[in-house]
Amino acid sequence: MRAQFVFSEVWVGLRRNLTMTVALVVVVAISLSLLGTGLLFMKQVNEAQTFWQSRAVLPVYLCSSAQLSAACKNGPVTAAEKQQIYTTLSNLPGVEHVTYQSQAAAYAQFKQEFANLPVFIQFTPASDISASFGVKLVNAQRDWREVQSAMNGVPGVQNVGDVSVLSNLYNLFNGARNAVIAVAIILIIAAILLVANTIRLSAFNRRRETAIMRLVGASNFYVQLPFLVEGMIAGLFGWILAAALLAAARAGLDGMQVYFPFPVTLHVLDLIEVVVITMFIALALCGSTSYLTLRRYLRV
Repeated sequence: MRAQFVFSEVWVGLRRNLTMTVALVVVVAISLSLLGTGLLFMKQVNEAQTFWQSRAVLPVYLCSSAQLSAACKNGPVTAAEKQQIYTTLSNLPGVEHVTYQSQAAAYAQFKQEFANLPVFIQFTPASDISASFGVKLVNAQRDWREVQSAMNGVPGVQNVGDVSVLSNLYNLFNGARNAVIAVAIILIIAAILLVANTIRLSAFNRRRETAIMRLVGASNFYVQLPFLVEGMIAGLFGWILAAALLAAARAGLDGMQVYFPFPVTLHVLDLIEVVVITMFIALALCGSTSYLTLRRYLRV
């Protein structure tokens, strides 16, 4: 088999169908970049979940002299009640550890967090800020309701905080990731159709050359190979463009790190892994589609 002949046929096919080839490269690039974005976003969501899970602390607020709620009808929490609450929380299976924050420490933290609102601090007395137990959970999404149920009606407990906002945040991230992947799948389907049309048109334009090759006894594989290589080259160029877009997206995300209080950067190894995956997808997509199209439209 003469490699020079194969590559010359590939060049002829790409040149004759230049517009469709460019369109194919662009569609493959966009679909792969969106698919890669979805995969990277999936990794980022997992890292964000790990980050917030490791820092999520469920507050259990204690009654103080300023609390007038029904749960605090017996007055401020006593030392014995504090000990009982601590023991109950520590014995729960989903609790990793429990820390105590006094009313003075809680008020100091309050003033620090709202330092840019001095009027708000001025009209909030220290008695309005409750002491609390901070409950570090093994799995905040799963175990916070158990703590809430265990503390319901316990003397000295004003109320229990809510970490369900983490679930809402994760659902938002997962929904955005799924939307990106869904759009990528639609574009991949469009790329498959475009590959099929490009190869079909190329085979039609070169039907005379194909007929001559049949007459001189060329094998099926020898006739089909230029078309297969043509489709895979277009997919490879699309992958290169998609890899460049993913690398640019990572660089842009690194530059935005200063605006977030938690890590949003993507590891280089994650980017390399996704780029390699998209390369195999591009080659498999274009190669298999070209082969199946040739079996149907190129009767040899």
